[in-house]
Amino acid sequence: MAFGRGRSDEFGIEEGMEPSTPTASAAGGLTAFIDQGSSFEGKLSFKDTVRIDGHFAGEITSENTLVVGETGEIEANIISQTVIVSGAINGDVKAGRKVVIHKTGTVSGNVDSPSIVIEDGAVLNGTITMARSGSKAPAEKAQAAKVTLKAVETDELNKPKSDGPKQG
Repeated sequence: MAFGRGRSDEFGIEEGMEPSTPTASAAGGLTAFIDQGSSFEGKLSFKDTVRIDGHFAGEITSENTLVVGETGEIEANIISQTVIVSGAINGDVKAGRKVVIHKTGTVSGNVDSPSIVIEDGAVLNGTITMARSGSKAPAEKAQAAKVTLKAVETDELNKPKSDGPKQG
């Protein structure tokens, strides 16, 4: 395979997660690779699977799969069918099929996809919007799930609850 890579699992695509288009599988799954130490800026548009282990800033549009390797740093809004993250994305992600954030992955932005997998240890700072695949509802009308954590002081937890005025 091109770029000195061998097995598909080296690209972050686990068994059962290969792109479903015949073009990508016939081409061996990977059509472009931005290696660690490389840096690009602009608009990236592609039809098959691309893996980024370097730095990219701009806009990414894909008809298939984007793989962000552990050393990959993306500063872009992304539109793709499948996005697999082991590195860092700073921007919104819209996927037609699936978003997978591995334990080493970080996404700082909103995620819109019908299927989302977030491994233990992964980081997502943003909102998640999920609509059924093929749904014709506009994204603005889709339900957004927001996860918010609130710190509570331990004094509040240990304070006895009052059942009314004390009688003495």
